[in-house]
Amino acid sequence: MELLDKTINSYFDVWLGPRDPRVKGWLLLENYTPTFIFSVLYLLIVWLGPKYMRNKQPFSCRGILVIYNLGLTLLSLYMFYELVTGVLEGGYSFFCQDTHSGGEADMKIIRVLWWYYFSKLIEFMDTFFFILRKNNHQITVLHVYHHATMLNIWWFVMNWVPCGHSYFGATLNSFIHVLMYSYYGLSAVPAMRPYLWWKKYITQGQLIQFVLTIFQTSCGVVWPCAFPQGWLYFQIFYMISLIILFTNFYIQTYNKKASSRRKEYQNGSTATVNGYTNSFSSLENNVKQRKQRKD
Repeated sequence: MELLDKTINSYFDVWLGPRDPRVKGWLLLENYTPTFIFSVLYLLIVWLGPKYMRNKQPFSCRGILVIYNLGLTLLSLYMFYELVTGVLEGGYSFFCQDTHSGGEADMKIIRVLWWYYFSKLIEFMDTFFFILRKNNHQITVLHVYHHATMLNIWWFVMNWVPCGHSYFGATLNSFIHVLMYSYYGLSAVPAMRPYLWWKKYITQGQLIQFVLTIFQTSCGVVWPCAFPQGWLYFQIFYMISLIILFTNFYIQTYNKKASSRRKEYQNGSTATVNGYTNSFSSLENNVKQRKQRKD
């Protein structure tokens, strides 16, 4: 294993240049092998998990889901706060920020971005909970692509560009995750579900996040600094791929559902997803029948 790690590390050093010495020896960053193995295991569980659960009863996971989502909400809030304060302390530029001019603030950004990288490993549990609860329809190409790639991308980011211009996308994403995981945590409590209205806007926020990240990354291309240009081009490409997949998800999830509801209404159907309309329509029919009997 040690020989394999040395071979892979030497290949990366030739391909990408010397690593940032400030993260040398940090947990999971020394060698790529653990991150790769975690990713392969994740994909194997995505493939085999639904097959294993096919003839089994789904698990509720309600209690652990509340704790899990609350934990990720707090972690995302912590990362967002630390990133914003670190950027302000280091006087980071929106247009282009290199990786060595922020002083002590650079180390603050690096420390919190390590947590951001590690959170991508924790977030594999999102998929595992879907499998245990037999919500296989939620395990989409977008879902698996996003989870599997982010851990790997951020391993490379942490080893070569762990601060500077890398801060922006992680900051926005941490803020979006505060909204997202708080929503999922509350939705695990049945009594709270009627009051949760912002799921649709989370996806809109994610799309806005990708567009803003492309804009900010492009600024580093137009007004370059010492931040490596190759990383900027890669981020633009990756954000475009996410915009395409998230836009398709948004259309499939919300626009088609809205169109389907309009058709049902035009056809005289009053069924809705949350079931409230069915209850009210039944009550209305009962009242009408009583009136007819009185007449």
